[in-house]
Amino acid sequence: MYAPPPIIETEVFATVPARFRRPGFRSEWTEVMRHGAPTDCFLEGPSFDRDGNLYVCDIPFGRIFRFAPDGTFSLAAEYDGEPCGLKFRKALITDFVHGVMELDPATGTVRPFLQRYLLQRFRGVNDLVFADNGDLYFTDQGQSGIHDPTGRLFRLRPDGRLELVLGNVPSPNGLVLNPEQNELYLAITRGNCVWRVPLMKDGQIAKVGIFIQLSGSLAGPDGLAIDEAGNLAIAHAGLGVVWLFSRLGEPLFRIQSRTGLVQTNLAYGWPDRHWLYVTESDTGNILRARLPTPGRTMYSHQP
Repeated sequence: MYAPPPIIETEVFATVPARFRRPGFRSEWTEVMRHGAPTDCFLEGPSFDRDGNLYVCDIPFGRIFRFAPDGTFSLAAEYDGEPCGLKFRKALITDFVHGVMELDPATGTVRPFLQRYLLQRFRGVNDLVFADNGDLYFTDQGQSGIHDPTGRLFRLRPDGRLELVLGNVPSPNGLVLNPEQNELYLAITRGNCVWRVPLMKDGQIAKVGIFIQLSGSLAGPDGLAIDEAGNLAIAHAGLGVVWLFSRLGEPLFRIQSRTGLVQTNLAYGWPDRHWLYVTESDTGNILRARLPTPGRTMYSHQP
């Protein structure tokens, strides 16, 4: 339908040091999600704080790593959980086992923040994003898919109201809001597509549809990020690329992995938001690429 877009090569920004890797590790998570393959780390959920530190999650080991702007690597937290996503102003973590957790970066303490909906445990929360007004959207993916379209999208209001926005979703994963804050883009991993979710002024939704239909890969779209022009970056896990589409859904760039095929998540950040950072989960690397349009300022970095 479209000509192949120009290629942007990535570079390796950082890698998990050998002292923090655990070769040969097997767990319930690796048995299901990695088909039993031993895993020494599995990175997800990149997010920058106000000081330019990049935090990433290590799902099977319940760890949060921190990469400082000068390249210093440290363990920010370790706990009994499976962290997938992370966002600041409060440092909130989506944890597949426990629900939404809260991290204290100063002490490394991780404590429960939100664990139930109508007294029921979540099925397996995955990713999260803040709107400009402080609303928190997060996905409850569990093991849903085309065979079992029971994934969900939730919204937590600043006053504490928890609302079910979408149900019966086949594997909801990464999510991001457009610059006007009237549409939410939602990665549907098992459907290999990205949905557009219009947000009405009264908070309701209407006319949810497919924005991008992808093809190929060993997995599907995972993390999403947006720039100031409304261009959407999609981590296409299992294909070794990140796609950049215009706000009209036209392909602009193919951002090529330097190592590995499993690009899971994205964050624009330091030093000027022209850099897009990508977690490459198979190799334990963080890749980055410089793009022409800066990423949109996240809620956590706004005044």
